[in-house]
Amino acid sequence: MNTKRLFLSALTCLTLFGANHQLEAQNASWTADNGNGTFTNPLFYDEFSDPDILRVGDDYYLAGTTMHTVPGLVILHSKDLVNWENISYCFDRFDFQDDAFSLKNQKEIYGQGIWAPCIRYANGQFYVFSNINGKGLQCYTSKDIRGPWEHHNMQGRIYDLSVLFDDDGKIYAIHGYGEVHCTELKPDMSGPIEGTDHIIIPDGSAVGEGHHMYKIDGMYYLISTDYRPNGRTLCSRSKNIFGPYETCVITADETFGYHSASLTQVPRNTNPRIGVDGTKFGIAEVNKDATDCTNIHQGGIVQDQSGQWWALLMMDFHSIGRTVTLAPMTWKDGWPFLGLEGNLGRAPRTWFKPQIPNATTAEPFAPYNRNEDFNGKTLGRVWQWNHNPEDKMWSLKGGRLRLNTMPADQLMWARNSLTQRVIGPTSITTVELYVKGMKDGDVAGLGNINVPCSWIGVVKEGKQLILRWFEQLNNDTIDQPISLPEGKIWLRMCGDYDNDKAEYAYSVDGEHFYTMGCEMRLSYQLITFQGSRHALFAFNKSGQNGGFAEFDNFTVVEPDANRSLNIPYNKTIRIVNLATNKPMHAMPHGLVYDIDAKNNSKQTHFRLIDKGQGKVSLQCEDGRYVWVSGLGLPGDVKLTKDASKAEVFLWQDYLNGEFMLMSMRTHLYIGKSPTTGSPYSMDFKGADPARRNGAVLRWEEIK
Repeated sequence: MNTKRLFLSALTCLTLFGANHQLEAQNASWTADNGNGTFTNPLFYDEFSDPDILRVGDDYYLAGTTMHTVPGLVILHSKDLVNWENISYCFDRFDFQDDAFSLKNQKEIYGQGIWAPCIRYANGQFYVFSNINGKGLQCYTSKDIRGPWEHHNMQGRIYDLSVLFDDDGKIYAIHGYGEVHCTELKPDMSGPIEGTDHIIIPDGSAVGEGHHMYKIDGMYYLISTDYRPNGRTLCSRSKNIFGPYETCVITADETFGYHSASLTQVPRNTNPRIGVDGTKFGIAEVNKDATDCTNIHQGGIVQDQSGQWWALLMMDFHSIGRTVTLAPMTWKDGWPFLGLEGNLGRAPRTWFKPQIPNATTAEPFAPYNRNEDFNGKTLGRVWQWNHNPEDKMWSLKGGRLRLNTMPADQLMWARNSLTQRVIGPTSITTVELYVKGMKDGDVAGLGNINVPCSWIGVVKEGKQLILRWFEQLNNDTIDQPISLPEGKIWLRMCGDYDNDKAEYAYSVDGEHFYTMGCEMRLSYQLITFQGSRHALFAFNKSGQNGGFAEFDNFTVVEPDANRSLNIPYNKTIRIVNLATNKPMHAMPHGLVYDIDAKNNSKQTHFRLIDKGQGKVSLQCEDGRYVWVSGLGLPGDVKLTKDASKAEVFLWQDYLNGEFMLMSMRTHLYIGKSPTTGSPYSMDFKGADPARRNGAVLRWEEIK
């Protein structure tokens, strides 16, 4: 057994997130709604992949992938497309008599299960279509979006599909990668109609997968995603559902300044593929300048009540996994492009909320309550089991969650592990663990179900309790004996998910926490097809049923959720370009350039003029305003004393003091090339994946 020394790294729970008493004061949870009539992507800072959007009257519904976790096929509801509530799952557990769905007998469905749903409303009821690996096409129907749902096993090799209820009553499934197929479905949802499969787009047309079919003003529009050689979202259109189709790229390269995720490398001849204790995994280095396939892609489009169209597409957000972005759409020449006139194909990170009549005006809210005291009769909606649970081996008892231990070699094989998605960009998760019910060979704690996995917890060996930290990436273990007279310990995970790293900590009094183990690298990977997930687990490593562990007061603190102070109104600031690390300089000559980082003259000092709803103008401390005299080319960004000429920007919040400024006239961004020597211009389309093309800025307050 390898042992590392305990140490406090740069990413400690205290140095990154503040003192403990400050943690308890934080209660905000990420919501895209900025409270000023704008929203900032992503819609959710936790995993929600393969989104499909549906509007019925004044209500919006969003269905997403849940893979191997249950309850399965999550459905969210919204009135304004920005604030969402989790209202339903289509099923509580997989109803197949197959050990793999229940993590039995060394069989699993990690990264399989149910995925890429299509949600529709027709004939007075809701339909959710999806695929289950090895079981074929599935359909769930209900007259009430909250259920109960009826399951139809339609079988057939149809996956990653869209479904269209056409005007003539026929029901079509559109599916396939590259070679796109259209197959008619039986109205009773008993299966596909034999002999109706047609190829509507031939292979070699550069069309991808993840289809979303719509009929708009008599024209058929198919939204799909291609990932070779990198991610692009396309629209194919035809007057006939069977074609021929013409295709146009409607968005590409929009990453909001996020480079591709670090993918897990699985050792050769690893069986099972999720590894066993002793397996060492790798996490590949990435090209931070590359778009790859992590840009916004795959999802649905919807028209709101005012007539505006919106795209809800997913994007890979590092170890968070895949989540949802909201982008306005602009129709041009009959094509639905993402983005705004003057900058088609790109999407603003911050934009104005949909102008929806009768939409609720309530305070912004998050889709889930992530905190849990386990005092209720049922678990909160945020929780999902890792595979089908063994219902007789868990309970809510005395205000705690009790997990009875069953045999497992390691965390990824531990049945009845209760999980929820991690929340970014940073968060601190704490839970109380009660150990008096544990027996010899029992292991219980707080873990990260990912590949590679990790955890911190308590091991019972004979009469001795051992505090253990384990990381599968390098197969590292730290053990230390621990005395718990009260039978209780606090376990904590601190995650910086934008930067793919985390640490564990523990406390014996709930006040003083100590970091255990090293700073861990996190990844996204295509094995479980999920990002990092918190897990409350208990298993027995001796090959038998053991005792039980109990959990209480699960809390999640999100230090970056409150973004009310991210725009530095009423402050004097320097604006530093991330690409050059030099401050913006208002030249006496009348242009905007940069200057040596040590320069702190008044020509490097700026103030924001509040124009409402996140709109600002920029004024130098010498009294001049930033304006654009031409099309925004180098040399067009100038300075003037005439306040009426000041350019109006929409502040694009990139968190941590980073931002972009988007012109409200042109929908392009101000920036400076780090290589050409040109002054600032207003012709940048957006951020590059590494945020070093000159469009992303950082503000520093002048004291």
